[in-house]
Amino acid sequence: MDCDSMQMAITEENQSTERKECGRRGRKPGRKSSSEKVDVKAKLERSRQSARECRARKKLRYQYLEELVADREKAVIALRAELERFMQCDRRLDEVASPNDIDQLLKDIGILKQETFT
Repeated sequence: MDCDSMQMAITEENQSTERKECGRRGRKPGRKSSSEKVDVKAKLERSRQSARECRARKKLRYQYLEELVADREKAVIALRAELERFMQCDRRLDEVASPNDIDQLLKDIGILKQETFT
């Protein structure tokens, strides 16, 4: 049995050395062929092109957002002017006493259309 155990130990030793050699996979550092150097240059150029495109998209996105903000600011200004107009109408309505004056005031500001009877 001693021979069998010795043979198993030798077999295990051979397997462990094989595993250590197989443990390193992938590229070896410092060993680049000329085709790999060309690939690296191409990869760098693709990366630069991608960065240029990304900056262009970013610029367009900011321009779109600035236009959107400008449009919203114009809308806010228009709504504030309309609100001010309605507040003035409300003040005038509070001052007017008779219903005929109210109708005339509403016609003047364009809220109430003149009715025509034919």
